[in-house]
Amino acid sequence: METSPPPNPANLTRTSPSSRPEPDWPFESPRPRIRLVKAFETPFANVVATARTCYSSKGIVPDEPGEEKWEGLAKDLYQAGHHTTFQHAQFQFAMENVSRQFIWSFLHSHPFYNSEQVSQRYVGVKSDQAAIPRFEDSTSQRVYEETVRIQMEAYHSLVESLNPVVAREYVKLFPNRKPEEKKHARAINKKAMEIARYVLPVATFAYMYHSVSGITLLRYARLCDQFDTPTEQKEVVRQMVDELLEWDAGYRSVLEEPLDAKELPENELCGEIDDASRARAKAFVAEFDGRMKRPFSTLADWSGNAEAVLADAVREVVGRTSGEMTDSEAIGLALDPAKNPVLGESLNLTTHSKIIRSLFHAHYTFRKRISHTADSQDQRHRMTPASRPILAAHYSGEPDYIRPAILDLDPASSDLYERTMTASWEGIEGLLERGAPTEFALYLLPNAVTIRFTESSDLLNLRHKHTMRLCYNAQEEIWRASVEEAAQIREIHPMLGGYLLPPCGHRILAQSKPICPEGSRYCGVPVWKLDLEEYERVL
Repeated sequence: METSPPPNPANLTRTSPSSRPEPDWPFESPRPRIRLVKAFETPFANVVATARTCYSSKGIVPDEPGEEKWEGLAKDLYQAGHHTTFQHAQFQFAMENVSRQFIWSFLHSHPFYNSEQVSQRYVGVKSDQAAIPRFEDSTSQRVYEETVRIQMEAYHSLVESLNPVVAREYVKLFPNRKPEEKKHARAINKKAMEIARYVLPVATFAYMYHSVSGITLLRYARLCDQFDTPTEQKEVVRQMVDELLEWDAGYRSVLEEPLDAKELPENELCGEIDDASRARAKAFVAEFDGRMKRPFSTLADWSGNAEAVLADAVREVVGRTSGEMTDSEAIGLALDPAKNPVLGESLNLTTHSKIIRSLFHAHYTFRKRISHTADSQDQRHRMTPASRPILAAHYSGEPDYIRPAILDLDPASSDLYERTMTASWEGIEGLLERGAPTEFALYLLPNAVTIRFTESSDLLNLRHKHTMRLCYNAQEEIWRASVEEAAQIREIHPMLGGYLLPPCGHRILAQSKPICPEGSRYCGVPVWKLDLEEYERVL
């Protein structure tokens, strides 16, 4: 997975070289490579300028680098918690040699970022692209590296064995397409890679652009010693902070040291894996799964009076009484693309629409069970937040994973998948038995490992998520979870749930053309003609 380095703009000339020593790197694999590639020209001066503007009788205060006399103001604002001034300056980093586990556990565990990362759905993975910790004994080193080899070889074998299976299903969707043609063969291979990636370890590397504000970067620095990947987190954040300080040393005045891991209750409750922790994990999994009424997503809580409250809110926006506008009419203005053209736009304008903002008042909470690879995409819906787990706390020692549906169509691929899952957990157990650090052992968990958590959302942001994920092109598990969620909302709030639709469903109501906005990526199914109960897919 080679990539050329991102551009380094001429204005990104370091002004304050870091004197911080580079710590030992306890991995055989390359150290993460973190580079600041885009930034505000004078970010810390902007913190001061925006703060001073609030109290200026002479208008906008410009950035004036080098005004050390205002450093005290910045420190006072920071210590008092007045952090909006630190949000203006943005920093874009190019990141290489970072694990999927680290990205899932740390970089994407909050809403205040933007990332564009290489896709395992559409880009093949090379066998040497994984984090390899350095172990104290040669046997542990051999167990880890052998397990990664098994996982990588299984990935490449599955891509090959699944290709004819995917091709058969592809032809069912597109009978007029010849799967041997180059462009269709590529599409088929990508679908095969999408399934095969489930066997890859969460140690697999990714490269990405990652953009954050100054305050988010300061938060990274303060909380980088928490589970699941503290070693990798501290190294990546160290490099990010060094890059920041080299660009603008002013941030040194407010930068805090990381919180001591011992002060964090999560770290106190979740230590190394042992027999007691495995027993607790088994009990937790049994209790959680016992509450699941659907395979992927179960409605756990909701706003009981959501339809009436939403209707009232719409009437409040436009100043109408219930006698002038019925609940159904009001809800239609907020949810029906045939009545509100904003809902038919591909640009998501809902948060900016006065009427549609009424959807904020309806809330839903789901108990979810999906794979690590699916959740890595699910968590990118930053406005549907979740309480995701520390994986060590869920580790029971027994294989615990999700199976893609298409494996049922090919016994050979299914058998290889199952054997790889067994080998993955055997590798982890082999390391733990030899006293290897939990953090390093769990890098061997496959992408398929089950993630259990609770996720909540207001209707406005859930509607947007379902618009994206009820599409048949969406990742299979997230699609299945979204179908289950929409069905459950229809049961309790039929006037609201009926408008949870894929893009083509909204566009047909809005009379927008083309009905499917995906162009050459059309899934092959006229989903807009189907009721939710008829939704079914293998690919």
